[in-house]
Amino acid sequence: MKASGKLYLIPTTLGEMNADDVLPQTIKRAIDFIDYYIVENEKTARKSIKIVHSEKKQSELKLFLLNKHTDTKEHLDFIKPLLEGHNVGLMSEAGCPGVADPGAVIVKIAHEKGIQVVPLVGPSSILLALMASGMNGQSFTFNGYLPIDKSEKKQAIKGLEKLSFDKNQSQLFIETPYRNNKLLEDILQTLQPNTLLCVACDITLPTEYIKTMTVNLWKKQKVDLHNRPCIFIIHKTY
Repeated sequence: MKASGKLYLIPTTLGEMNADDVLPQTIKRAIDFIDYYIVENEKTARKSIKIVHSEKKQSELKLFLLNKHTDTKEHLDFIKPLLEGHNVGLMSEAGCPGVADPGAVIVKIAHEKGIQVVPLVGPSSILLALMASGMNGQSFTFNGYLPIDKSEKKQAIKGLEKLSFDKNQSQLFIETPYRNNKLLEDILQTLQPNTLLCVACDITLPTEYIKTMTVNLWKKQKVDLHNRPCIFIIHKTY
């Protein structure tokens, strides 16, 4: 019986930048011998591969699309090359596969099938934001997206603030970039004046902006977060 291939989790950059600044050479070496990829978007995935490994022949690439439109019945088809002995790369649109990313479902299936999963080193906006926040890195929760409805959103923000106070725990969340300014406005209207807020956007990019202050001080600041990938973190004042 032919041995299964390995599922490589291949990080990408967090935006338009020199890949050598944030991605190790192990990424290029992996791309060199992997022809099968599971990706969110074919165009951006091909571009990412070309940036990291310009010599890789695009005609050799076999891409499977995994996004919100993908039927769950297709997931097993994505695994077939692995069962046939081929190595497969799983790529996120930005950052690390499987973290705030639909690729986690493929990793789960790989474990169920006894396929070896190989995570490669790369940038995670969640961890980089937490590192730079000065908040509790021993206990934290990533909460993903908050509700869109204004009243539900404010209730969620209050709930996260209470969790942080009760558990001394950093609470991380994100928003669709074009709604960032509105979310910041809601945060400042909802949190207590002395609660700490970290805003970390454009991480690793030339326009990177990371700042932690109390809500009271944030109200005196003017910052435009529109269409800038952003992580928000709240924590009780030490």
